[in-house]
Amino acid sequence: MTRAIITVVGKDTVGIIAKVCSYLADSQINILDISQTIVQDFFNMMMIVDMSKCNTSFDQVSSELSKIGQGMGVQVKCQLEDIFDKMHRI
Repeated sequence: MTRAIITVVGKDTVGIIAKVCSYLADSQINILDISQTIVQDFFNMMMIVDMSKCNTSFDQVSSELSKIGQGMGVQVKCQLEDIFDKMHRI
């Protein structure tokens, strides 16, 4: 299984979850876990996804998610789980 961590941060607006999840579904990326919170007007979401059946490269997915975020005024980042774990290891 190829797992990745997707984070979305920014001002809350209508359709953030819908746009990100629609893109993931179209790319055959399965959501394994999702957590989202809104604090005042700020939106924060973290997803763990399975990319093993994805029909595009990781770099393309990361770039396209970033563009989707820019279009909504939020920041979307996608990292492979292995890299995420190594970056956050103490």
